[in-house]
Amino acid sequence: MAATPVRGRFAPTPSGEMHIGNAWTALLSWLQIRRSNGRYILRMEDIDKPRSKPQYAQQALDDLRWLGLDWDEGPDIGGPCAPYTQSERLPFYEEALRRLENKGLLYPCYCSRAELLAVAAAPHGLASEGPAYPGTCRYLTEEERLVKAAAKTPSLRFKISGEPVSFVDGAAGPVRFPPGAGGDFVVQRADGIISYQLAVVVDDAAMGITDVLRGYDLMDSTTRQLMLYEALDLPAPRFAHVPLFIGTDGKRLAKRHGDLSIAALRKRGAKPEQVAGWLAARAGLNPEKEPISPSQLVERFDLGKLPKEPVVITEKNVAELHSFGE
Repeated sequence: MAATPVRGRFAPTPSGEMHIGNAWTALLSWLQIRRSNGRYILRMEDIDKPRSKPQYAQQALDDLRWLGLDWDEGPDIGGPCAPYTQSERLPFYEEALRRLENKGLLYPCYCSRAELLAVAAAPHGLASEGPAYPGTCRYLTEEERLVKAAAKTPSLRFKISGEPVSFVDGAAGPVRFPPGAGGDFVVQRADGIISYQLAVVVDDAAMGITDVLRGYDLMDSTTRQLMLYEALDLPAPRFAHVPLFIGTDGKRLAKRHGDLSIAALRKRGAKPEQVAGWLAARAGLNPEKEPISPSQLVERFDLGKLPKEPVVITEKNVAELHSFGE
């Protein structure tokens, strides 16, 4: 029996300029797939239309190509799994919602954000989602729902099973989430926008993605996505969550740490090999920190070499980046 072809992806959200932390994840995910002789897919995750801007989508493509990355399928070149832009894939998500609804796994939620934040007794769940949902609307009677529906359009929540979720992460090792982690979660917002959790599961399955390498901040989301894969009878990919870049203040890199967007580096005259070499040094793939192209790094890639803890970016590191092009 032939082995399943390796397929990976990078899926930026075009809500702002791509920064060095995005480039870090993009480079590592590209190296993982090229090292396995797999196919690499570029998908634009613009499902949240109010936050997404077409100019940032185009700039992301330009920045990735400038860095030396390529893809076999994507929004600009097409492919057998088109479209590769989430805002064009709404029928796929609506079909998934119908399947979940038919299984009795969804229910309307009428809670406002303010109401949820006011539930002081609610335990804090998944970091990326905020406090765990306390289940307020899960057990409403039909009469209670009708009353609430007259005043507010509901979101739709997925009923979690309450079972623990375990998997082996390619970078972090064995991971286990306790029963009920995060609570029932939203799969469609009250304004009709499909949630990230559902869209990414539907898209990765439809595009045959076998390997997902992404930032450690999305580790929390994996438990929810695994639940959705199971509920929709879809095969789940292998996951690898890599450490994030943080400042010496312990916080995720942001503009307060200096302008580290790829666009800003390009404007200052940085060479792509300089940026790739700097990133590779953080990943333990380029000990001499010399300029190097992504294609030269493919044979060096090894998930086991990646750091296990967040990568602290010091003022000296930032100065190195800012010196490129001078």
